[in-house]
Amino acid sequence: MQRDPKKNTVGYAIVQISPDLITLLESEAPPQFSNLDSGNAPVHQTRNDTIGPGDVLQVAIYEVGSALFSPPLIGMAPGNNAIPSSSSSSSLPLLSVNSAGNITVPFAGQVHVAGLTTSQAVEAITAQLKGKSQSPQVMVRIATDIANSVMVYGAVQHPSRISLTPNRERILDVIALAGGQDHPAQAHEDYTVRLTRNGRIAEMPLKTIEIDPQQNIVVQPGDRVQLTFQPRSFTVFGASGRVTQTQFTTPTLTMAEAVSRNGGPIDSRADPNAVYVFRFENADILRRLGMPVDQNATTAPIIYQLDMMNPASFFLAQKFMMRDRDLIYIANSSSNKFYKFFGLITTIISPGTSMGGIAR
Repeated sequence: MQRDPKKNTVGYAIVQISPDLITLLESEAPPQFSNLDSGNAPVHQTRNDTIGPGDVLQVAIYEVGSALFSPPLIGMAPGNNAIPSSSSSSSLPLLSVNSAGNITVPFAGQVHVAGLTTSQAVEAITAQLKGKSQSPQVMVRIATDIANSVMVYGAVQHPSRISLTPNRERILDVIALAGGQDHPAQAHEDYTVRLTRNGRIAEMPLKTIEIDPQQNIVVQPGDRVQLTFQPRSFTVFGASGRVTQTQFTTPTLTMAEAVSRNGGPIDSRADPNAVYVFRFENADILRRLGMPVDQNATTAPIIYQLDMMNPASFFLAQKFMMRDRDLIYIANSSSNKFYKFFGLITTIISPGTSMGGIAR
């Protein structure tokens, strides 16, 4: 912990980077779409061919003999004893399913179709036409499918409503149907997929879904899939060759690669014992490290320290993986080392602290 506990208002800790720490970080499991799928029973049926409010149906009715839905026989005057034609057909105007789940069919009245498949809707309409039409044969097709659809939006080329089919499309399928990511040349790790289902939200990198088939779950009617493009970056400051914010530009990035990209430590100024990485770490990791963390917290600040005077640290730097918005600080070789840096971090993330403290 910070040397003066009274100044450590943020509650961060300093942890030496070690092989055990690398193993612990590598064991951290990312958020799982599969958990959302298995732990959240679907509100809608997943057949993807059921009718719902807002759908538009195309209904055709075939009749034998005297027809309710077809005009009289051509060339036959009313009242003549003509031999009826063998069959006739009529396509009704497009029928919208109202908020109560009903459609209005001539001579049949209100027919409840919400929650039914097209085959079941055929049976419901036929049942209400019996006794009014001679041997009616009904065909129903969903012309505009609203109930069995998902919204795909964000950083895709064609944000749209995607109609689902009985084939049961998955997350990557609907993203592809929306044209895929809008920056194809960018690394897929820079894209995040947010899935909203029945009021619950889960996020996961697009790359994780691509390499782990279990996370490419079947989408359900009513899901909302948002693709977000957010280039990952890290910042290096202190006694380094260049103080700047740098994008990853690669699927993965180690600490050694991040430091080298910015020119590495300056020999005349840097303290090789004091290379630090500041991040907001997963609260579960901090608990496993034995650090006190608020039970409601999902993340908490931590500072990882690497001693470059130890040759083994060079191997650790090649295994320590950087994350989005990490801060690397290379301390000066002065006596105050990193305390000025800690004061800066505390000033930035402590609520109610004025920016005047930064200048001091």
